[in-house]
Amino acid sequence: MFKKFSEKDSVSQSSQLKSSVIRNLRHNFLQQYPHVEPYFDEIWPKRDNVKLVKCQDHIELIASQTGDILFFKQRDGTLLPTLRLVHKYPFILPWMQVSVVLDQIAGLVCRELTRMNKKYRPRK
Repeated sequence: MFKKFSEKDSVSQSSQLKSSVIRNLRHNFLQQYPHVEPYFDEIWPKRDNVKLVKCQDHIELIASQTGDILFFKQRDGTLLPTLRLVHKYPFILPWMQVSVVLDQIAGLVCRELTRMNKKYRPRK
């Protein structure tokens, strides 16, 4: 079902990004997630060299100077934070609350969803 990620087979190209491209990526991310702006320099320092790693199926990974993968995107889509980054900064993605009717339906379909605080992350 899931393929194992191997650097030799999955990565097709890795390159250093120009400062203008980095500025553009930072600007686009801050437009998507404006509430992250006070913490963004901590997440992605301004003077940090960034690498773009191109993988199969048009997936691009954005890695920091230390080699940590910060964001990924598919084709020309939006930048999405990695799961590791979401665990470190859980407020990056917006929260939403589910109505009572949907909560009852989710209780029938999947009990684990209704056990927590009844707050779920939105899907776009």
